[in-house]
Amino acid sequence: MPLPRSPLVRYVLLAVGFVGLYALLHTSYISYSPISGERANACFTVLARNQDWRDLRDSMKQIEDRFNHRYNYPYVFLNDQPFSSEFINMTQSMTNAKVYYGQIPTEHWSYPGWIDKQKAADRRKEMKDKGVMYGGSESYRHMCRFESGLFFKHPLMQQFDYYWRLEPGIKYLCDINYDPFMYMKQHKIRYGWTIAIYELMDTVPTLWDSVKKFMAAHPELIPEHNSLWWVSRDNGTSYNGCHFWSNFEIADLSFYRSEQYSKFFDFLDHEGGFFYERWGDAPVHSIAAALFLQKEQVHWFRDIGYYHPGWQHCPSGDTWLANRCTCDPNDKSKTITNADWGKCSHQWELLPNTPPSQRKAAVY
Repeated sequence: MPLPRSPLVRYVLLAVGFVGLYALLHTSYISYSPISGERANACFTVLARNQDWRDLRDSMKQIEDRFNHRYNYPYVFLNDQPFSSEFINMTQSMTNAKVYYGQIPTEHWSYPGWIDKQKAADRRKEMKDKGVMYGGSESYRHMCRFESGLFFKHPLMQQFDYYWRLEPGIKYLCDINYDPFMYMKQHKIRYGWTIAIYELMDTVPTLWDSVKKFMAAHPELIPEHNSLWWVSRDNGTSYNGCHFWSNFEIADLSFYRSEQYSKFFDFLDHEGGFFYERWGDAPVHSIAAALFLQKEQVHWFRDIGYYHPGWQHCPSGDTWLANRCTCDPNDKSKTITNADWGKCSHQWELLPNTPPSQRKAAVY
C-alpha cells in the first residue's frame, strides 16, 4: 500500500513506525528463556496490621498493574493478630490471584526465654532518649526479629520456594516485563535487591562484634570467595553499614532455610541485639548474603523502579522509556543512586573487580 501523498501524514506514519520498532527492540533487558506457561513456586509475602489495608490496596494495585496481572502469583498476609473481615475483603478484591491469611505464632512475636525484659525496656528508653529511629518501639523489635529469621518458618510459607516482599505504602515506578522469579530460578540467584543504603549505626552498635564471633565459631560455614568485601573493606575487622533495603527483596527461600543461615540467625538471636539494641532485618539479611553467597548469586534488579517512603530506585536511559517509568532518575532528593546514601549501590558494582584476596572472608 503506497504512503499518502501528504508530507505531514507520511512523516507522522514514519515516526509512529520508528517508535514501534524502538519499543520492540528495547522492551526486554533481562536475558532468560521463559517456557510458555511456566511459573516459579513463589508468592508475595506481606507483614501487615489490620489498619494497613488502605495503604496495601495502593501497593497491590501498583504490583498488579505493573506485573502480577499477567502472572497471578499468590499473596501471603501475616499478622500477629487475627485479620479482620474488613482487611480480608479489602485486600482480596485487589487481585485475581489466590490469597492466604495467617496469624503469626506467639513464640515468633514474643521474647525468647534468654532475654531480660527489664534490660530490654531500659535499653529502649535509652535509645528513645537519644532520638534513635524507632528506638523506643517494642513492636518494631518483634517485627525485625520476625523478618530476620522467622517469617519463612510460618506454615503458610512452607509450600513456596521463592518469595517477594511487599509492604504498605510502596510504589512500583516502571513496568516489569518479565518474571523476576523465573529469572532468579534460571540463573540460580539466591537473593535480589533494588536499593542499597547505609545503616543507621546507632541501631546496631555491637552487631558486627557478634558477626565476628560467629565467623570465629563457624569458619566451616563461610565460603572462601564470598561478598564480604561489600560490607567490610578491612577484611572483616569492621562493618561499613552497607545493606540491601529489605522492604524490597526477592529471595530463594532455600537460602533462609539453609544450615548456614539458620545457625547465623540463631547465634544472633541469642546475642540479644534484636531487643537490647535495634538490629534490623535489612543488615542481618545483607550480612548473611555477604558471608554465605558469591557475587553471581546476588542480583541487583536495576530495571525495577521502586519507591519506599524516603528513597526510590529509578532506572534511566532506554529502560526508563521502554518500561514506562514515571520517576525522575535525576531527582537527588529521592533517587538513591544520586545521593551520598546510595554509594553502597555503586560499590556493589565494584565487587567483581576486587582482588580475591581482599574479598576473602577473614576469621577472627
